[in-house]
Amino acid sequence: MVYLFLAEGFEEIEALTPVDVLRRGGVELTTVGVGGKTVCGSHGIAVAADISSSEFDPSDAEAVILPGGMPGTLNLGKSDVVMGAVKKCLDENKLVAAICAAPSLLGKIGALKGKRATAFPGFEEELEGAVCEGGFVEHDGNIITGKGMGVALEFALEILSALRGEKTAEKVRASLQCRM
Repeated sequence: MVYLFLAEGFEEIEALTPVDVLRRGGVELTTVGVGGKTVCGSHGIAVAADISSSEFDPSDAEAVILPGGMPGTLNLGKSDVVMGAVKKCLDENKLVAAICAAPSLLGKIGALKGKRATAFPGFEEELEGAVCEGGFVEHDGNIITGKGMGVALEFALEILSALRGEKTAEKVRASLQCRM
């Protein structure tokens, strides 16, 4: 199971694009509302999560995804459930993906040391030990990072490719009629 966490103030496109793309690609994905099932994004769009963080069980996590946005990223970082799931996936060499400001949470726990990573401009200094080359989407080992909302589709397709292979990602990309 892939889990995508939604905290108050999340960036809607960074969250919902991966949900849509991964489900199109046949990935079983559950959205997790931090603190409740209804979560409001940074632009006032309320989203009904599949489960709340109190219902979350990390035992079957294949991957976790952290959308950015403010104050969504800060609220993700304050959640023991979210950070526990991230650390569990990292410890088990499972996929962790974060976009926009959310890669800063990975930097703060030392998960990016020596890895290529990216984040929203201004957050690079919070990617402790990362190799920042300015890419829009970086995939290094079991970590995928994205720069921001404008590359949410590329970010989502990279996650799909990592989970289900390039062939599946290409099939979904073609069905979306995107230029990438």
